[in-house]
Amino acid sequence: MQGTVTMYSTEWCGYCRRLKSQLDREGIAYTEINIEQDPASAAFVEKANGGNQTVPTVLVIPSNGGSEVVMTNPSLAQVKEALTA
Repeated sequence: MQGTVTMYSTEWCGYCRRLKSQLDREGIAYTEINIEQDPASAAFVEKANGGNQTVPTVLVIPSNGGSEVVMTNPSLAQVKEALTA
């Protein structure tokens, strides 16, 4: 699968660990950004989630020129679908 996946997370987030494991198992590359160490990323997550720092927040940019997609706590299937949208 082409495109880029950026996961905004924290070290303590169990949902983040689960999604990372699923992405790794499927061979889907992603960049992980810890929002506790990057204030600009924390602000992005807050904007995407009505002022809350909800993780994982995932930004997908499909390689086929489709629109970027921001999802909160998505399933693996939702990430795959966004990559091909």
